[in-house]
Amino acid sequence: MNIKMNNLSPIAVFAYNRLDHLKKTIDSLKKCNLSKNSNLIIYLDNYKKVTERDKVMNIRKYCLKIKGFKTIKLIQRKKNLGMSKNIISGVGQTLKKFKKGIFLEDDMILDKYFLEFMNYYLEVYKNNHKISSIHGYSYPTNKKLPDYFFLKGADCWGWATWSRAWNIFSNDSKHLLSKIKKKELVKEFNFNNSYNYFKMLKQNLLKKNKSWAINWYASCFLKDKLTLYPGRSLVHNFGNDLSGTNCKETDVFNVKLRNKPLKFTQVMTLESEYAKKEFEFFFLSIMSLRNRLMRYFGV
Repeated sequence: MNIKMNNLSPIAVFAYNRLDHLKKTIDSLKKCNLSKNSNLIIYLDNYKKVTERDKVMNIRKYCLKIKGFKTIKLIQRKKNLGMSKNIISGVGQTLKKFKKGIFLEDDMILDKYFLEFMNYYLEVYKNNHKISSIHGYSYPTNKKLPDYFFLKGADCWGWATWSRAWNIFSNDSKHLLSKIKKKELVKEFNFNNSYNYFKMLKQNLLKKNKSWAINWYASCFLKDKLTLYPGRSLVHNFGNDLSGTNCKETDVFNVKLRNKPLKFTQVMTLESEYAKKEFEFFFLSIMSLRNRLMRYFGV
C-alpha cells in the first residue's frame, strides 16, 4: 500500500442537532488509521426553530473542543439550510478547494481502515473518468461479495469523490426523471425493480422527500459512471432510529465492520453482475408484499 501522507483527502462531516450521534461519529473517525494526518471540516447547519437553538449551540461548543486531526475547520451556517442544501453546498465547497473529499453524515461508525480505503482508491482512480465515487458502506448480503467491486451510479453512506465527478451532479429531479423514462431505464435504475429508487426521485420532485443522494445516484447512473464498493462494509449507519431526515426506524441495514487490514488491488472497471444480483436479493428480502408485486408488474 502506498498512501502519500502529504496528500490525504480532507474529511467533511455534516451535522445539525444530534450531539450524541456526532460524538460517536467523531470518536469513531479519530480511531481510524490516518486520522491524525487528515484535515477535518465540519459543516454545522443553523437551527430552524427557536426550540432547537440550544441543541445546535451545544454541538458548536463541542466541535470547538475536538482534537485528534491535522487541522479542524468549522463552517457554521448563518441560517438554516436543511440537510440536503447543507450537504450539496458543503460538498461543492470542499471539492472546489481540494479537488477531492471524503464525506460523512453524523450517524456513522467507521472501520479502523476506512480512511486507508478511501485515500488509496481516490488516488488510484483520480484520472479514471469512468469512476464517479468510492463508497464505504456495503449491504449485508447473504452471500460473500468480491473484495472490491463496481456498481453503476453513486451512493451516500460514507463516500468520497473528485470535483471532476461532482460536476455532473444535477439537483433537477424533473430532468433526471424525464431522462430515465425516455431512455427506458426505470427497471435498471430500480435494481431490476427490487428497490423503488424511481419513486424516491419522484418524491423529491413532489417535495415529499428531501434526498440529495437520490439525485447524485441518478446523475451518475445516467452518465454510466461507476462507484467502487468494498465486499465487506467499512461503515455502519446507526441513524435509522427516527432521529434524522428521510430515515425510518429499522435494523435491516445493520452491518458488522471488517476491522481487518485491507489488501488493495486494482479492479476491472466493469459493473459486477454478481454483486448487483446480490444487492437485488437483499432489497427483495426487506420489501413488503406490496412492493414485491412491483418487481413483476412494473412501476
